[in-house]
Amino acid sequence: MKVLKFGSSAVATAEKIKEVAKIAASTKGENNIIVLSAISGTTDTLIEIADYLYKKNPDGAKELINSLERSYLNLVKDLFSNETQITLLGKELRSRFDEIRDLSKDIFTLFEEKKIVAQGELLLSLLFTEYLKAQGLNVKNIQALNVMRKDKNEEPDTVFITKNLSNQIEVAGKADLYITEGFICRNAYNEIDNLGKGGSDYSASLIGAALHADEIQIWSDKNAICNIDPIIVKEAHPVDKLNFEEAEELAYFSAKTLHPTCLAPAKLENIPVRLLNTSAPEAAGTLISSDYASNHVEVLAAKDHITSIRIKSGRMLFAHGFLRRVFEVFEQYKTSIDMITTSEVGISITIDNDRNLDEIVNDLKKFGTVTTNKEMTIICAVGDLTDQIGFQAQIVNALSDVPIVMISYGASANNISFLIHSSDKEKALHALSQKMF
Repeated sequence: MKVLKFGSSAVATAEKIKEVAKIAASTKGENNIIVLSAISGTTDTLIEIADYLYKKNPDGAKELINSLERSYLNLVKDLFSNETQITLLGKELRSRFDEIRDLSKDIFTLFEEKKIVAQGELLLSLLFTEYLKAQGLNVKNIQALNVMRKDKNEEPDTVFITKNLSNQIEVAGKADLYITEGFICRNAYNEIDNLGKGGSDYSASLIGAALHADEIQIWSDKNAICNIDPIIVKEAHPVDKLNFEEAEELAYFSAKTLHPTCLAPAKLENIPVRLLNTSAPEAAGTLISSDYASNHVEVLAAKDHITSIRIKSGRMLFAHGFLRRVFEVFEQYKTSIDMITTSEVGISITIDNDRNLDEIVNDLKKFGTVTTNKEMTIICAVGDLTDQIGFQAQIVNALSDVPIVMISYGASANNISFLIHSSDKEKALHALSQKMF
């Protein structure tokens, strides 16, 4: 049994939905489960609708609701040819959008917002299930809201998920395929909730782990992970295999391909995760598993829009608790730190979210002199670097013409990272590609 998750961009149009349906149908009879994201753009629109309602502007919200409803009614006409089915689905869609409109009449809270945002996955699940049935398949829908739940710590309740998923499949009976929704769930108080950004990947991995699946497949409309950015380096090629540790390091740099949270449940149950492209379904994609390819750099990746922060203070010398106080500033503003290097009198830190940069810098000035630099890029080499001899020198030599601002090495056996100015990114990637590959 396999779990196949299809991302929002892979189901962005009627034609893409039909292509995804062909891929899904080709796996029928294997007790496979299809996990669906919302159609591209739908979740953003639903969030905007909620924002209007928070601002007590129901008219603005209703305009967006009406526009979204029309797009789904048109989608039904593009997907189905049977007039009776078009009429019935149109009636069901109007009923669901009326429920969204009704939420604008009451006091609007986070509960109503999450109920609205959940509709994206529920709408596509309805249409996809009916479309496959129209193709003659025996398809059963497993409602994610009956299966997926978070506990009081906002973590997936894996015991609940495992028990209820098995029960729901048993109740549904035999089918060619089972369809469910990604992203959405309930919380510990049985309220509608979600797993956050990238939650559909997480749903697929949790479901695969709960059912001890043979493989978890993450389908998008993009190529699998390449060994280097193909837009910059024409000689780039897809990576056939990664181990879980390498993929976890790489997920930070390629969240559009794979969300970091996706890997943890699969890794714990030792279930392979395969990244595939709906535009080239015959391609093998990238397989992520526990297998290791030793002494080999697999991928060179880059992440832009990084901000570096440097704190210099003589008070740091021989002082205990200094780093803790600095980190507490970032914790206060809920800002994650990516890279860090220290000396006896200074700390250099990078962040990829500068929303609260001014406030962070203002608080850090209590500890010393603070300087910042925006438009930086992190470049990392990912692979099994444990016993490699001389590869550090190879990388540094390759970057001999590129100013290196920071280096992070030793925290992981699978990653060495460099901070450079974004203007040097292309030069650095070309130089590294020639040296390492």
